[in-house]
Amino acid sequence: MTKIQQIIEELKNLTLLEAAELVKNIEETFDVDASFTSNSGMMVMPTSDVEVATPEAEEQIEFDVLLEEVPAPKKIAILKVVRSLTGLGLKEAKNLVEAAPKLLKEATSKEDAEEMKIKLEEAGAKISIK
Repeated sequence: MTKIQQIIEELKNLTLLEAAELVKNIEETFDVDASFTSNSGMMVMPTSDVEVATPEAEEQIEFDVLLEEVPAPKKIAILKVVRSLTGLGLKEAKNLVEAAPKLLKEATSKEDAEEMKIKLEEAGAKISIK
C-alpha cells in the first residue's frame, strides 16, 4: 500500500468532528480556504496574493457537469452514483441531488465529464455538459 492509499484509508476512519478539525488545520498550515462555493462542491483556493494563470486556448478543454433533473423514483440510485463520483458524504450528496438543477463537477476533462454523464444517465438522471 502506498503512502497516499494509507492516508486515504486513515481519512475514511475520521469522525465528522475530526474531519472538521483536520480541514481547519490544513487551512491554517497551507494558507488555503476549503469553504464551499455557492455553485459547486468543495473548492480549495490559495488565499495569498498569488496570481492564477488561465489558459488562453480557443478549444474548450474544461467542462462542467450539471445535474439537470432527478426523477423521484430514481433518486436513491442517482444518489449512490453521485456519492461514488464526487466522494461526498451521504448528507451532502442528498442535498445536492435534491437541489437539482445543480453543478456536479466543475472544470473537468471531456472524458471525465462524458463518463459521469453516462453513469448518471444509466441511473436515471438528466445531465448536461457545458
